Amino acid sequence: MCGIVGAIANVDVVPVLLKGLLRLEYRGYDSAGLVVTNHGLQRLRTTGRVAELSKLVAQQNTCGLAGIAHTRWATHGEPSERNAHPHFSGEKSRIAVVHNGIIENHEEIRTHLKNQGYEFTSDTDTEVIAHLIAFKLEQENNLLKAVCLSIAELQGAYAIAVMEETHPERIVVARNGAPLLIGVGKDGNYVASDSSALLQATRDIIYLEEGDVAELHNRDYRIVNCLHNQLGEAVERTVHESYLSNEAIELGPYTHFMQKEIFEQPSAVANTLEMVFNAQSISPNLFGSEAEKVLSGTKHILILACGTSYHAGLVARYWIEAVAGIPCNVDIASEYRYRNPIAHPNTLVIGISQSGETADTLAALNYAKKLNHQHSLAICNVPESALIRQTNLRFLTRAGPEIGVASTKAFTTQLASLLLLTITLAKIHHRLSKDDEYRMIAALRHLPVALQNTLQVESQVKVWAKSFATKRHALFLGRGVHYPIAMEGALKLKEISYIHAEAYAAGELKHGPLALVDSEMPIVAIAPNDQLLSKLKSNLQEVHARGGELYVFADADSQIMESKNLHVIRLAEHTGLLSPILHTIPLQLLAYHVALERGTDVDKPRNLAKAVTVE
Repeated sequence: MCGIVGAIANVDVVPVLLKGLLRLEYRGYDSAGLVVTNHGLQRLRTTGRVAELSKLVAQQNTCGLAGIAHTRWATHGEPSERNAHPHFSGEKSRIAVVHNGIIENHEEIRTHLKNQGYEFTSDTDTEVIAHLIAFKLEQENNLLKAVCLSIAELQGAYAIAVMEETHPERIVVARNGAPLLIGVGKDGNYVASDSSALLQATRDIIYLEEGDVAELHNRDYRIVNCLHNQLGEAVERTVHESYLSNEAIELGPYTHFMQKEIFEQPSAVANTLEMVFNAQSISPNLFGSEAEKVLSGTKHILILACGTSYHAGLVARYWIEAVAGIPCNVDIASEYRYRNPIAHPNTLVIGISQSGETADTLAALNYAKKLNHQHSLAICNVPESALIRQTNLRFLTRAGPEIGVASTKAFTTQLASLLLLTITLAKIHHRLSKDDEYRMIAALRHLPVALQNTLQVESQVKVWAKSFATKRHALFLGRGVHYPIAMEGALKLKEISYIHAEAYAAGELKHGPLALVDSEMPIVAIAPNDQLLSKLKSNLQEVHARGGELYVFADADSQIMESKNLHVIRLAEHTGLLSPILHTIPLQLLAYHVALERGTDVDKPRNLAKAVTVE
């Protein structure tokens, strides 16, 4: 979602702010702005890309020793300059605010502030924060205290950064439910919603916790926590050294980050599974020190996730039930948190999220805890994320930073992690012989090589993409464990090419979707050589007999022959249980190359954001 960058130093901070915003472009946004101390507060805002903001900065020779900047993804109010951040308030002591998240009680606070004489010039919930802090500042005459008192009245998720015109020597920041971190530098101090924005200035990072409020100066900082005290109690937070490399967040020889991340999947999966490559057996401790006790007592599994992570959970359900013999439910997090589910005893709740900051997944996990689910596991790519901190078991996918909005390597590393969990559960519950465990470890060791081989289908996929580019709709089919992979393939195509795509379990064709089939509706089918192949072939014949054009991703030995209106790309091998991971690759490549043919913005598709930190 939105991105925050702030800096206070003894040199001009504008270059740091702009470069930081560029590093956060992947999160998705529709406007950008900044404010710096320059004989008062100088604000620049624009719709569109950070490049437009950079032009304004150059035209006005903007500079300053302190500043905050923002990229906004519209929630309250249309994308426009007046709704872009930063927002101002106050006359005696004008303040500026940038904000990530959503304030759920903004209407109530807005009414109160209007009665106090405050005038609103935007449609945003953020302006409520600015006026509320200005109102408290008139009472307290101390910005840190004013922020502490203000956030006590806010309901929702937020990360904010605040500056005061009459005290340009400080920036005050606060977080609750949305990520925010401090960068500690030699020549200044910094704040951002993502560490990638600060690598240019420092690798020393402090991850703020829920309720933390911090005051930054160019040489020092202090942190208080307002969870239990409106004016905050002083706290110490650990300084971590970021091991994220500049190379990892730069494009290198690739055209797009999505392309780069597709081709990074063999190494990302290898990094994720590194701890089992040299092992003779799989240890439950991979998931945490309490894992053996928790997993041995697990009688039921509940997976909570959104979007691509939800599809990973659906694949895991097939694995867990078939291999480990444990009942498994998968819920869309935004739906689970608003229904009255039955809480089964001895349930392990698994939250899956690339960023670990997905608002619906975090809220669903908290809801599960209120229903007396005592054990939880996070599968996540970010070690200091909120999801990791809220669970007693955890597994890091080690995919590295994923910049493209359409998830690729995060998905395949989630699948690899969930397969590892499946094997662990099966072993603990005595459903896996020693020989079977050896065979599965060998299959995991081979997986990066198999992924590398699968990438070789790209040239064939490019040919298909030319035909797809002119279409308006597409249908994706899969059976069994590959049905969620069909869902993921359809999601990728619609995300970045804007072609409407749906996925169906192939056996459901005759129950409605077959009515859509004609020469203008391409049908993509996943056809691994498994126990459902003969059933799938019958489904494909139903399409073929009605003039539909089929595009089939098959295994080398699936014995599906090309013919008129039936096109086949064969993967190098069939890998049994691991097959869904391999069949993901050509679907990603298809979406990518169709998007290239259509000329869409591959890495930053319209209306979407990378980290969905609001409901």
